[in-house]
Amino acid sequence: MTDPNPPALSLRDYLPYRLAVTSNQVSRLVARAYQDRFGLTIWEWRVIALLGEAAPMTAQSLSDIAAMDKVSVSRAVKALVERGLVNRSERVTDRRSRDLRLTDTGLQVYREITPVALEAEAALLTGLDDAEAAMLADMLDKLRRRAGELLSGSTSD
Repeated sequence: MTDPNPPALSLRDYLPYRLAVTSNQVSRLVARAYQDRFGLTIWEWRVIALLGEAAPMTAQSLSDIAAMDKVSVSRAVKALVERGLVNRSERVTDRRSRDLRLTDTGLQVYREITPVALEAEAALLTGLDDAEAAMLADMLDKLRRRAGELLSGSTSD
């Protein structure tokens, strides 16, 4: 039997909704800084950024690290390979998967976009002092870890 008076839910105040809306707005803000200049989607930029930090990686690793769905990663990788920004090579340890790495051109794009992305981040954080920015980063990390625990079924209550 369902409760005739379920708890009230204000979507505007619901944390998962607020995080999603904030994430979308921040992603669009940063994307605006590089989409026109470099012609990259948000997903393509994330792949380039991750490969620029720690290549080589598999598409599965990219998906896991960035919490991106496999279809988005696959489309982004395909587009980046077609543009000559990413190379795929057979893995020595597992021939079913491919290592992905930036080409020289892809690395140059990464080096050009990184300062643009960092400027957008700095502009976004202008309203926070250093302690608030550190606290925000810490709280986001805690929420991400807790969500990961809940998704995997482990709990630390």
